[in-house]
Order: sequence, then C-alpha cells, then structure tokens
Amino acid sequence: MDFYLVALFCIAITLHNMEEALWLPKWSQQASKFHKPVTPSEFHFAVFVITMLAYLSAFYFYFMPASELAKWFFIGFIGSMIVNAIFPHLIATILLKRYAPGLLTGLFLNIPINSFIIVQMLQNNYITWTELILSTIAVGSLLLALIPLLFKAGERTASSREQ
Repeated sequence: MDFYLVALFCIAITLHNMEEALWLPKWSQQASKFHKPVTPSEFHFAVFVITMLAYLSAFYFYFMPASELAKWFFIGFIGSMIVNAIFPHLIATILLKRYAPGLLTGLFLNIPINSFIIVQMLQNNYITWTELILSTIAVGSLLLALIPLLFKAGERTASSREQ
C-alpha cells in the first residue's frame, strides 16, 4: 500500500472530524431525531478517540499489510466513512432541511478519497468486494456501539476536570 493513500485517508477523516467537532455539538441541540444532544466535551473526546482509531487502522495496515486483521480494520474504516457521509449526514440534512455538520467533508473528501483508495486496493488485488462489505459492517457496527460509550467517557472526563 502506498503511503500517500494512507496520508489521504488520514487527512480526509481529520478534516471531516474537525468540521464535526466545530459545529455538531451545537447542531445536536436541535436535531433530536438524529442525534441526542451532546456537549462539546463529550463530542470532542469521542471524535478524538475515533480519529486516533482511524489513524491506528491506517498505519497498522501500512506497516503490516500481510495482516488480515490490519486489512479488515482499515478497509472497514474506509467503508464506514463512506456510509457515514450518507447516513447520518446527507439523510439528516435532507430530512431536517438544515445542514448537518460533516456533510461537505463527507461528500467532497471522504467519499471520493475513500472510493479512490478502494478502487486502488481492488485493482491491486489487496481486497475483494466481500471483504470490503463484511469489514464495513463489522467496523461500522463496532464504531456505532463505541460512540455512546465514548460520549459517557467524555462527560466523565469533563466533570472530573471541573471538580
């Protein structure tokens, strides 16, 4: 795997998560259909951990390309970020008739960059469509389960700092 693909993935997810970190906590206060209200502290903690997991997945695969776990972790993250651009960001924007933070970077960075990486990996026979789909479901499910736990950890971390 070429380093520039890893770097592109890391840049795209970082910019996407920065956009969310700036505006999603405030947006969540009025988006109860799609997102429980979340404080900046809760969200910033969660988005930091998710971003670090994304970096870990990318560099794990870059340095250990023969590892099946590394490959599944990385391509699962890639697929999850493509799905994430559509649901919740695009769907929430359409249904709420109001911009959902993360939509622009999701549509114009995550989808094109991650799709490019997938095409490169498919063309070089690093992955199969089955691996991509299954790993996206597995990693996406893991991330969805992890997010509420990270919000709680972020809340606890913020409240312990206040004491």
